[in-house]
Parts: sequence; structure tokens; C-alpha cells
Amino acid sequence: MNPIPRRRFLVTTAAALAAPNILTSAKSGPPPEIVGHGTHRYRVERNWSKADHTKVPLRDCHEMIQSADERLFLLTNQVKNNILVYDTKGNLLNHYTHKMTAAHGLTLSRENGAEYLYVTCNSGRVIKTDLDGKVIMELPKPQEVGAYDEYSKYVPTETAVTPNGDIYVIDGYGSQFIIQYSREGKFIRKFGGRSSLPDNTGKFMQAHGIAIDLRGSEPLLVCTARIRNEFTWFTLKGEYLRSVYLPGAFVSRPVIKGDHLYSGVCFGYKENDYRMWKNRGFIVILDKDNKLVSCPGGAAPSYSADGKLLPLMKQGDLVTHGHDVCIDEQENLYLCQWSAGKVPPYKLHRIN
Repeated sequence: MNPIPRRRFLVTTAAALAAPNILTSAKSGPPPEIVGHGTHRYRVERNWSKADHTKVPLRDCHEMIQSADERLFLLTNQVKNNILVYDTKGNLLNHYTHKMTAAHGLTLSRENGAEYLYVTCNSGRVIKTDLDGKVIMELPKPQEVGAYDEYSKYVPTETAVTPNGDIYVIDGYGSQFIIQYSREGKFIRKFGGRSSLPDNTGKFMQAHGIAIDLRGSEPLLVCTARIRNEFTWFTLKGEYLRSVYLPGAFVSRPVIKGDHLYSGVCFGYKENDYRMWKNRGFIVILDKDNKLVSCPGGAAPSYSADGKLLPLMKQGDLVTHGHDVCIDEQENLYLCQWSAGKVPPYKLHRIN
């Protein structure tokens, strides 16, 4: 063994004693993972869920909502556990099932001081339950009320409920219509429908998600046109108003919180390849004017001189296939993912 030269030993030791913070920082672990841009940046907590998912299995984490008492309800397509209930620290409080193998959409409704869940299944079931899972109502399928003929495909993906109780079901994997029901479940109208033409306003290719947008002077419907990379707005009577194009963002459902619109992105572009690619997810956050302000898990949004949004790209490995985001009262995000190795939600702590 070669001895360390005395001069080098003294110099090295003096440097270490003069800078003890170097030794301390080496023990503190890697720096926190920070994502997002501008006024919406987040510290990532990947191990948020404290549940033992070998005992309480989940599959795809489709959607999540938060109730008034701050519990978080996660919807999965794991037939043993369609609903998992957490607190904001990730502790599992409860879990139950509706025995759905294709549970897809989860919406919270507040009616006369009580809260209810609307669960949308790709099999064609849309049920209203209390927060303990008791079924209150099941909506009729459009074939049963004369909205579809017997040959029309019905594969609903999401439900939205207006302040007056009307229910809108979006048939995102089927015939692409939006079906409106009364609060009692009576059919009112349908609108939308399928079209692959890029300029056929009010029509869809994969009308994946729907929400009520209360940011303006009157309630509006905001819907996902995933294949077109668009959000589309309608009046509550189904009249088309406008669309916002987000090139490269194959968006999931829209989520409104305060003045902002959030959405998980399931698929995306590659550099110089503007097809729909798997494993290219991120998150988009739009302001009250529907301008993109942050892309957690993606590159920073950029607009051209004439105001056009430039193609969006994934950055890093945070998001595989973003299927939903839930925003809590502290404006932290909970990222739910489809086809991502059965990972539970990640928590993104708002830092500015």
C-alpha cells in the first residue's frame, strides 16, 4: 500500500475542515425534483402513497377528486379496488369496489350540501353513488332512451354535472356524442358526434373528457378533443363556441381549479415527428385566458411572434401516460397515470 504524501494529506484535510458544508450536503441525498414553469412549479413526491399495494392492488390510476373534508378518492380499473380513499399525506383510509373492469371517469357533484360521485365505466355504466359507494342512481344507456339506434357504439369515458343538476356524459370511445340528462336521469338532448375533419367544429375524434367551466359569466362545457390536441367549449345547450389548440398535447380530461385549467397529457410528439407516440406524457396548465403557462414533466411552453403555441414536448421521466390531475386546496397536484407499471399517484407540491 502506498502511503499518502504528507503535503497532499495536509492540503486535503485543511480543505475539508474549511468547508464542512460540503461533507454535510453529501449526506443529505439528491436535490429535490422540481418540475413546471413560471408561477406553477412543483416539488415531486413519487412515494406519496403509503398504502401496501401488494395487499390493496391497483391497476391504472384513471382519475382522482377531493371531497370537502379533503379526502382524496382515486378511481382505478382494478376490479378488487375501484375506489381507493386517501388523506393528503398518502395514508389509505378506505377502499371498495363496484366490480368494474373498465372504470374510467370519476366526478364529484355537490347537491344541497351533500356530495356524490359519478362513476363512468367504458362498459356503458354510469352510476351515482354516495361517498361510501352506495349506488343512488344509474343512468339509462342512450339506446334505451332513443338517443342511439341499436347499431351505435356506446363507450362512455366521463361525466360532468352542472350547478342545476343536469348531467352530461361524453361518449369518448364510442360514437363521440355528448348526451345530456336531467338530474333525475331523463334524456334531454345529444350533440357533438364523430368527425375526422380538422375544421369540423363541434365534432370529435376521441372526446375523452368533459367538465363544467365556471370561470366566465355563465357556465360552459369544456370537452377534450384528444386526437386533435384541443379543448372545445360549448354552451349548456350544446352550441359550439370555440377551441384551443395545444400541438403535441393529446390531453385527457379538463380540470378547472380557480382561474386555471389543468390536464394530464397521455401521448405526445417526438422531435420532428408529429405523430401520436406512447410514453410521451406531461401536464398542461392554462390560465384564465386559456394561454399555456406551465408544463410539468414537459419542456417550457413557447409562443411564436404571431401568438401561436409551438409544439410541446415531454422532458424527463416524470410522466409516462398522464390520465388525470387532481388539485387540492393548497394547489398541490396529484398525478394519475394509465399504463405506467401500476404506479400509484405522485404528489406535486406547489412551491410558487
